[in-house]
Amino acid sequence: MERILVIMASGALGTLFFFWFSHSLKKKASVRQFVDAHLWLMHPNAICYWRTGFAFLGFFFYFYSPYQSLGIFIFTFAAILDGIDGVVARGCNLVSRLGEWLDPMCDKLTYLPPLVGFAYTADSATGLTILSPKLIWILVAIELVGQFFARRMLAWLNVSGAANNFGKIKAIICFALVILCALIDAMPGMLNIGNGVLGACILLSAASMIFKFVPNRLYADILSMLNFMCGVTSLILTYHHCYAWAICVIIMGQLFDLFDGRMALKHGGTKYGPWLDDIADFVSFGLAPAYMVIVRGGTFAMFFAVIYVVGVAYRLVRFVTKDKGRTDLPAGIFNGFPSPAGALIVLGASLITGPALLWFFTAVSTALMVSNIRFAHLGRVILKQIPKPIFFLISAGIIVVLSYILKTKDIHMFGYLILASVIFYLTAGRIWVQKINIPGSPE
Repeated sequence: MERILVIMASGALGTLFFFWFSHSLKKKASVRQFVDAHLWLMHPNAICYWRTGFAFLGFFFYFYSPYQSLGIFIFTFAAILDGIDGVVARGCNLVSRLGEWLDPMCDKLTYLPPLVGFAYTADSATGLTILSPKLIWILVAIELVGQFFARRMLAWLNVSGAANNFGKIKAIICFALVILCALIDAMPGMLNIGNGVLGACILLSAASMIFKFVPNRLYADILSMLNFMCGVTSLILTYHHCYAWAICVIIMGQLFDLFDGRMALKHGGTKYGPWLDDIADFVSFGLAPAYMVIVRGGTFAMFFAVIYVVGVAYRLVRFVTKDKGRTDLPAGIFNGFPSPAGALIVLGASLITGPALLWFFTAVSTALMVSNIRFAHLGRVILKQIPKPIFFLISAGIIVVLSYILKTKDIHMFGYLILASVIFYLTAGRIWVQKINIPGSPE
């Protein structure tokens, strides 16, 4: 209990300090003047050095002294400082090429040493190490290759090596994993999901490195292709009755779908991009959920699955041929429930209901998609209102929760979580449409 209170207190204090400093830097000229006058202390690169020093101090207190709680507090503060250096760099126009290299390097020096330490610390309840040494050294190898070899290649190609979203989410998950391991260490017998979270860190680290070499205009197409591959993989997993894994893959596809549109708007794309996106959406959010209905839906499953697929196809065709050209439908507003959210209704219901209720939820999902009820876009409207640090924390939290569900194999909990997320989006999507107050919007 003491360990939990220490983690909660240090996290709360660190978060309050971050938001206070961020707000002060934006609103108060005196704070910016203080930064400019004390660059030896407040320059983003100097903050990187300070937080790395704090991290090593926390590492020493936790693994080589009896003051483990103090080590956790210092480490948490060092992790919070990872956000402060970026705020100072952008707020005071102190961005530099050295900082682009130094910031991720200091991240690695902050979370890798304690993760290695936990890979050689045994859980007293099971006798096994808290983290897999093999997985830890895979992560270390990928991180070092990305930091030294990949960034050197990027510098030679005169391409920015700044962290992308994959790298930022990975860093937050690694920080959270350190704290999780500290909890497992203090509470023998606690459910250990460390290796599942570590596996996600490895995948994100590899993706972060690979995407730095991809031309910006190909980002959207690659993400659409990954979405398509998720749909095909989900069909295969459903055929083999691996329903939870099949749904997890679809959720991954939805994350790819969430970002491909944003990348297309930000960096442009190819002429085949819109077609590839539609094909990927039809497979991942049309065929894959429909096949789940067929496998788990009983007598009339085929009938409702066909209706659902036709509804998704109509929704996608209407968007391309009609909705895109409408002047009364601003960018970021959907006409009808988006197909990724419709897929979640079907997938969540397939885990927690019998055939009759699954037919009902499938019909409801189809009706919402083909309707003219308007919903705000999750990525372009709703998430834009969420501060980036909070967004990255939410993304990391989703991965940790999924790791817990996969570890416990609690399919019903997974289904309820999916349906709760759909209800949240349905509510938020309608609220934001009303805030925008579009003329002619249906009641």
